[in-house]
Amino acid sequence: MVQSVELLLDHDADAWVRSQWDTLAAAGLPSQSRHTGSTNRPHITLAVAPALDDEPGSPLAAALTAAVADLPVSATLGGVVVFGGTRCVLARLVVPSAALLAVHARVAAVLADAGVPAAGHLAPDDWTAHVTLARQCRPEQVGLALPLVGGFGSVPATAVAARRWDGDRRVAWALDGRVAPPS
Repeated sequence: MVQSVELLLDHDADAWVRSQWDTLAAAGLPSQSRHTGSTNRPHITLAVAPALDDEPGSPLAAALTAAVADLPVSATLGGVVVFGGTRCVLARLVVPSAALLAVHARVAAVLADAGVPAAGHLAPDDWTAHVTLARQCRPEQVGLALPLVGGFGSVPATAVAARRWDGDRRVAWALDGRVAPPS
Protein backbone atom coordinates (compact mmCIF):
# COMPACT_ATOMS: atom_id res chain seq x y z
CA MET A 1 0.00 0.00 0.00
CA VAL A 2 1.11 3.58 -0.44
CA GLN A 3 2.65 5.91 2.10
CA SER A 4 2.42 9.61 1.35
CA VAL A 5 3.30 13.09 2.56
CA GLU A 6 0.50 15.54 1.85
CA LEU A 7 -0.40 19.19 2.30
CA LEU A 8 -3.84 20.21 3.52
CA LEU A 9 -5.68 23.28 2.28
CA ASP A 10 -7.16 26.24 4.10
CA HIS A 11 -10.86 26.14 4.97
CA ASP A 12 -12.10 28.13 1.97
CA ALA A 13 -10.06 26.21 -0.63
CA ASP A 14 -11.01 22.90 1.02
CA ALA A 15 -14.70 23.86 0.88
CA TRP A 16 -14.40 24.93 -2.76
CA VAL A 17 -12.82 21.60 -3.78
CA ARG A 18 -15.49 19.72 -1.83
CA SER A 19 -18.17 21.67 -3.70
CA GLN A 20 -16.63 20.44 -6.95
CA TRP A 21 -16.64 16.87 -5.58
CA ASP A 22 -20.33 17.30 -4.71
CA THR A 23 -21.14 18.68 -8.18
CA LEU A 24 -19.60 15.61 -9.81
CA ALA A 25 -21.37 13.22 -7.45
CA ALA A 26 -24.74 14.94 -7.99
CA ALA A 27 -24.30 14.34 -11.73
CA GLY A 28 -23.72 10.63 -11.10
CA LEU A 29 -20.04 10.87 -12.00
CA PRO A 30 -16.99 9.57 -10.15
CA SER A 31 -16.04 11.90 -7.32
CA GLN A 32 -13.74 11.95 -4.32
CA SER A 33 -16.85 12.68 -2.26
CA ARG A 34 -17.77 9.01 -2.67
CA HIS A 35 -14.71 8.07 -0.59
CA THR A 36 -16.25 8.24 2.87
CA GLY A 37 -13.18 7.48 4.99
CA SER A 38 -12.61 9.90 7.85
CA THR A 39 -9.21 10.92 6.45
CA ASN A 40 -10.50 11.79 2.98
CA ARG A 41 -9.99 15.47 2.31
CA PRO A 42 -8.62 17.67 -0.45
CA HIS A 43 -4.82 17.60 -0.41
CA ILE A 44 -1.68 18.12 -2.45
CA THR A 45 0.57 15.05 -2.52
CA LEU A 46 4.25 15.90 -2.07
CA ALA A 47 5.70 12.38 -2.00
CA VAL A 48 4.75 8.71 -2.11
CA ALA A 49 6.69 5.61 -1.15
CA PRO A 50 5.98 1.92 -0.61
CA ALA A 51 7.26 2.22 2.97
CA LEU A 52 8.47 4.96 5.32
CA ASP A 53 10.10 4.42 8.70
CA ASP A 54 8.83 7.68 10.15
CA GLU A 55 6.69 6.94 13.16
CA PRO A 56 6.18 10.05 15.30
CA GLY A 57 9.38 10.79 17.19
CA SER A 58 11.64 9.04 14.67
CA PRO A 59 14.55 10.86 12.98
CA LEU A 60 12.75 10.77 9.63
CA ALA A 61 9.58 12.22 11.17
CA ALA A 62 11.65 15.03 12.70
CA ALA A 63 13.32 15.74 9.36
CA LEU A 64 9.96 15.79 7.54
CA THR A 65 8.54 18.12 10.17
CA ALA A 66 11.49 20.47 9.65
CA ALA A 67 11.02 20.28 5.87
CA VAL A 68 7.48 21.66 6.15
CA ALA A 69 8.22 24.20 8.89
CA ASP A 70 7.57 27.13 6.52
CA LEU A 71 3.85 26.36 6.31
CA PRO A 72 1.54 28.01 5.59
CA VAL A 73 2.48 28.67 1.96
CA SER A 74 0.35 30.04 -0.83
CA ALA A 75 -0.73 28.41 -4.07
CA THR A 76 -3.46 28.80 -6.65
CA LEU A 77 -5.95 26.14 -7.68
CA GLY A 78 -5.97 26.43 -11.45
CA GLY A 79 -7.45 24.65 -14.43
CA VAL A 80 -8.69 21.10 -14.71
CA VAL A 81 -6.26 18.41 -15.82
CA VAL A 82 -6.84 14.77 -16.78
CA PHE A 83 -4.26 12.06 -16.02
CA GLY A 84 -4.36 8.51 -17.32
CA GLY A 85 -5.77 6.35 -20.07
CA THR A 86 -8.79 4.06 -19.92
CA ARG A 87 -9.40 5.02 -16.28
CA CYS A 88 -8.56 8.67 -15.74
CA VAL A 89 -7.96 10.95 -12.80
CA LEU A 90 -9.67 14.33 -12.97
CA ALA A 91 -7.87 16.99 -10.94
CA ARG A 92 -7.34 20.70 -10.41
CA LEU A 93 -3.83 21.87 -11.19
CA VAL A 94 -2.02 23.62 -8.38
CA VAL A 95 -0.03 26.63 -9.52
CA PRO A 96 2.70 26.50 -6.88
CA SER A 97 4.32 29.51 -5.30
CA ALA A 98 8.10 29.59 -4.92
CA ALA A 99 7.56 28.75 -1.24
CA LEU A 100 5.49 25.68 -2.11
CA LEU A 101 8.14 24.51 -4.57
CA ALA A 102 10.76 24.93 -1.84
CA VAL A 103 8.71 22.84 0.62
CA HIS A 104 8.30 20.13 -2.02
CA ALA A 105 12.04 20.12 -2.78
CA ARG A 106 12.92 19.87 0.94
CA VAL A 107 10.57 16.92 1.45
CA ALA A 108 12.07 15.17 -1.60
CA ALA A 109 15.59 15.81 -0.28
CA VAL A 110 14.73 14.45 3.19
CA LEU A 111 13.30 11.29 1.67
CA ALA A 112 16.24 10.90 -0.73
CA ASP A 113 18.64 11.20 2.22
CA ALA A 114 16.64 8.40 3.90
CA GLY A 115 17.06 6.20 0.82
CA VAL A 116 13.56 6.83 -0.53
CA PRO A 117 13.84 8.16 -4.09
CA ALA A 118 11.08 10.37 -5.42
CA ALA A 119 8.58 8.70 -7.71
CA GLY A 120 9.22 10.03 -11.21
CA HIS A 121 6.11 12.20 -11.40
CA LEU A 122 6.76 13.59 -7.91
CA ALA A 123 10.44 14.43 -8.34
CA PRO A 124 11.38 18.11 -8.15
CA ASP A 125 11.18 19.59 -11.66
CA ASP A 126 8.79 16.79 -12.77
CA TRP A 127 6.03 17.35 -10.22
CA THR A 128 2.57 18.18 -11.48
CA ALA A 129 1.01 19.55 -8.32
CA HIS A 130 -2.72 18.91 -8.22
CA VAL A 131 -5.78 18.26 -6.06
CA THR A 132 -7.79 15.22 -7.14
CA LEU A 133 -11.47 15.68 -7.97
CA ALA A 134 -12.26 12.13 -9.18
CA ARG A 135 -10.54 8.82 -9.86
CA GLN A 136 -11.45 5.93 -12.13
CA CYS A 137 -13.18 8.12 -14.71
CA ARG A 138 -13.92 6.59 -18.07
CA PRO A 139 -13.07 8.89 -21.00
CA GLU A 140 -16.75 9.54 -21.76
CA GLN A 141 -17.27 10.58 -18.12
CA VAL A 142 -14.47 13.11 -18.44
CA GLY A 143 -16.40 14.72 -21.28
CA LEU A 144 -19.44 15.02 -19.03
CA ALA A 145 -17.43 16.27 -16.04
CA LEU A 146 -15.46 19.04 -17.71
CA PRO A 147 -18.41 21.40 -18.29
CA LEU A 148 -19.43 20.93 -14.64
CA VAL A 149 -16.08 21.77 -13.02
CA GLY A 150 -13.92 23.23 -15.76
CA GLY A 151 -15.08 26.82 -16.00
CA PHE A 152 -14.21 28.28 -12.62
CA GLY A 153 -10.90 29.98 -13.38
CA SER A 154 -8.46 30.05 -10.51
CA VAL A 155 -8.96 30.06 -6.77
CA PRO A 156 -6.41 31.25 -4.19
CA ALA A 157 -5.37 28.58 -1.72
CA THR A 158 -3.03 28.15 1.19
CA ALA A 159 -1.35 24.92 2.24
CA VAL A 160 -1.84 25.21 5.99
CA ALA A 161 -0.70 21.84 7.35
CA ALA A 162 1.21 18.72 6.40
CA ARG A 163 0.24 15.17 7.16
CA ARG A 164 1.39 11.64 6.60
CA TRP A 165 -1.00 9.07 5.16
CA ASP A 166 -0.32 5.40 5.93
CA GLY A 167 -2.29 3.40 3.39
CA ASP A 168 -1.50 0.10 5.11
CA ARG A 169 -3.13 1.16 8.38
CA ARG A 170 -5.47 3.68 6.72
CA VAL A 171 -4.57 6.42 9.17
CA ALA A 172 -3.26 9.95 8.84
CA TRP A 173 -1.36 12.10 11.27
CA ALA A 174 -0.03 15.62 11.31
CA LEU A 175 3.72 15.81 10.94
CA ASP A 176 3.97 17.17 14.48
CA GLY A 177 2.77 13.73 15.64
CA ARG A 178 -0.89 14.45 16.35
CA VAL A 179 -3.49 12.45 14.48
CA ALA A 180 -5.00 14.71 11.85
CA PRO A 181 -8.65 15.33 12.75
CA PRO A 182 -11.34 14.36 10.29
CA SER A 183 -12.48 17.25 8.18
